[in-house]
Amino acid sequence: MAAHSQYEELARQLSAIGAVKREMGRILPQDCPPASAGVLTLLDRHGEMRMSQLAELLAIDMSVTSRHVAHVCERGWIERKPDPADKRSRLLRLTPSGQGLLEELAERYTATLARYLDDWTDSDVGHLIELLARLRTSFGDCRTRGAHHDSGARAPHHDSTTRTPAG
Repeated sequence: MAAHSQYEELARQLSAIGAVKREMGRILPQDCPPASAGVLTLLDRHGEMRMSQLAELLAIDMSVTSRHVAHVCERGWIERKPDPADKRSRLLRLTPSGQGLLEELAERYTATLARYLDDWTDSDVGHLIELLARLRTSFGDCRTRGAHHDSGARAPHHDSTTRTPAG
């Protein structure tokens, strides 16, 4: 087991990751904030869904989700269609325009990471990927109380379910 001082340093390093996320967010188009990219990515990964499911995946309030959905709908990146199972509800679906934007974002993120990590070896990058995946697995689904929360307090949610750091 790691020493207490190592966990303290890990906490500092994880806090500093915010600067990396902000820098990655700067490559997004002006009309596509990170929250919009997150909505698109979740719809791409999970397929069409109701707004309530999207809010749950984003771990945010329905009113905030509604604003994000309105933003991406206005730009034609997603569409709302009647749910055949319940005509009062709407299903959200990624449009070809939204899919195209996601492909562009993936290219931008890949190029930016390659630029910043150009002095890293393939082995270093692979090791980072393995360790980050292991860290996420250790935390499980941060939207629910896990077995690792002894105090019953919930850790702040930082959604990283997107294929890009935009989320």
